[in-house]
Amino acid sequence: MPIAGELRALFRKWRTPTYMAYDSWAIATSLGIALILRMNGAVPEHMVDGALHSLPIFILVGLVTFHWSGLYNRIWRLASLPDLIRLVEAAILAITATMIVLMLSQGQRWMPTSVPFIQCLVLISLLSAGRLWRRVLRNMTRGLNRINLPGMRDNARRSDIAVSQQRALIVGHPEYVETILRHLEMLPTPPYLPVGILDLDSGEAHLRLRGVPMLGGVEAIDHVVSHLTARNQRPTCIILATGPEDVVGPQKLKLVTAAQTLNLSVLRAPPATEINKPLDLQLINLADLLDRPQTQLDAQIVHRAIKGQRVLITGAGGSIGRELARQVAIFEPSELLLLDCGEFNLYSVEMEIRENYPAISCHALLCSVRQRQHVMAVFAEWKPHFVFHAAALKHVPLVETNVCAGVQTNVLGTCNVADAAKRHGVRAMVQVSTDKAVNPVGVMGATKRLGELYCQALDLEGAGNPGAPRFMTVRFGNVLGSSGSLIPLFQRQLESRSPLTVTHPEITRFFMTVHEAVQLILHSTARAMEYGLKRGRIIVLDMGEPVKIIDIARRMIRLAGLAPERDVPIKIVGLRPGEKLYEELFDERERQLPSDLTGVFEAEPVPVPPARLQAGFEQLERAVLAHDQVEVRHLLFEMLDAVTREAPLQPRPLDKENCLTAIKKSPIAKPIWPQDGAVRQMQ
Repeated sequence: MPIAGELRALFRKWRTPTYMAYDSWAIATSLGIALILRMNGAVPEHMVDGALHSLPIFILVGLVTFHWSGLYNRIWRLASLPDLIRLVEAAILAITATMIVLMLSQGQRWMPTSVPFIQCLVLISLLSAGRLWRRVLRNMTRGLNRINLPGMRDNARRSDIAVSQQRALIVGHPEYVETILRHLEMLPTPPYLPVGILDLDSGEAHLRLRGVPMLGGVEAIDHVVSHLTARNQRPTCIILATGPEDVVGPQKLKLVTAAQTLNLSVLRAPPATEINKPLDLQLINLADLLDRPQTQLDAQIVHRAIKGQRVLITGAGGSIGRELARQVAIFEPSELLLLDCGEFNLYSVEMEIRENYPAISCHALLCSVRQRQHVMAVFAEWKPHFVFHAAALKHVPLVETNVCAGVQTNVLGTCNVADAAKRHGVRAMVQVSTDKAVNPVGVMGATKRLGELYCQALDLEGAGNPGAPRFMTVRFGNVLGSSGSLIPLFQRQLESRSPLTVTHPEITRFFMTVHEAVQLILHSTARAMEYGLKRGRIIVLDMGEPVKIIDIARRMIRLAGLAPERDVPIKIVGLRPGEKLYEELFDERERQLPSDLTGVFEAEPVPVPPARLQAGFEQLERAVLAHDQVEVRHLLFEMLDAVTREAPLQPRPLDKENCLTAIKKSPIAKPIWPQDGAVRQMQ
């Protein structure tokens, strides 16, 4: 047994005699200090004699009083406010009882009247110090670990702390949060380091609970995490402190959804915890809806690509654009240009970046990608090095019924941004695309497909010129929890206890979290630039197996603490216009290729000459200006049909190393298309 362990065992055996010996010393010392303070250091000899004569009475009465008050049957390393109150009461009672005994024996005449009052205060301090010093020292040590000193360069120390502890946000009512904090304080090596508290009661900020700052309510979680990230204190998890009334239903689901978007795991503490045992935390993770692990990537390669570069993000106010802005800001660009046509969304993301990353030069550009001259002027003025084009109309039924708007943004807007990037010499433009662009049957997918083809054509145009801009397309599926997506819809329906609406019992989709999607966008872009991705290829993010929507609905109901069909029914409403039964990640006329990039695959479509696409775009633009929705739809699919007829089918490789084996189609024989005569039937 180590020496420290032997000392602890010895102290436990002799704990009461040890405390009694210390208390005897404390009583004698407090009496001496009280006399010195009262007499300003010049204590007369008769007072010294009287104190020495009365000292045995002070000690004897004091020890009897302390024993009777129960000071020797308490665990002081777990002391709480009632314990301290009892200690103060015992000290006052001991001094009072001693003075009564001295007065009855006429032994108090040497003592000035104020000495007992001074001694009482000193005795309380000494008794408290002797019992709480270990706890105070432990709290001071943890407090120093929480401090993030500006300019601190002790990276080894930071690494040691990071390895041994996870930074955690504590969420709950203050009474229950205090229990969790007190528990963590008692552990010799706590696995979690609290960096902030989110209050379920009032959302108070600028207060502290046991030294941990209260940063607001649950609705402020995005801002709080960004703020902590900027201070190098980004949490890795959330601990939900629960009491008799657990956080259930939509409130819990909202919290878990927000946490998943921010790439935080959620751990729920049990209502009652044995204080001397590790916290029995249960994981609550919205990523479980995906039924696959989250991709972990190396951030150093992204840092090398982004640091010191001027980065422009279109659609910066949307779900993908905002997360791009957050993650890009971490990698220290020289300037961050946020472009969006929505005033409030642009203002919100700009304020978030300015508050949480004050060292980043951030500029908000109120501009629509549809405005070609305005887009050209922005590129001419700011000359960005990297462009992430996330501006798009993506809601399938809305774009299906607003064809002109969809073509204006997703086709002509992409053309405007790409042409500006080519003219003003950006290093790379990244087009954020969707799996709905593969074998599209709806307007949204068709518009995104034309955007992919145009970026591919411009990328191939620069072949043979090392200084030519790169035009890359990143294709992925549905973003879990993004605005206008499936998860927020289910949340609203759960809040009102309405049936969860699913379009078809067999409908499947590829899903990933917004944090994971943006990580893969940045990682694949940086790797492609550093290692030279072959021109004309499309990067396809690996999202594992497609997930049935009805399975997600059932899991969300269970996550909210309810039972599917019993508490919340699931209603089948039928496929919407422009919607497919299942999505694909590769077109029949694309070659599927393995990739050296972690977490992605590559596709090589058959190229289309830029001039031919531009001629088709001019026809589309004339029809859009005439607001002829029927003609725009006809031209849109006619262009895609022409490309499809000229592109030969690519043989599907059977070798597992040369194909995407993780992707399997739904067992349905063929997709169910919307019954709209204007939409072509795919063969």
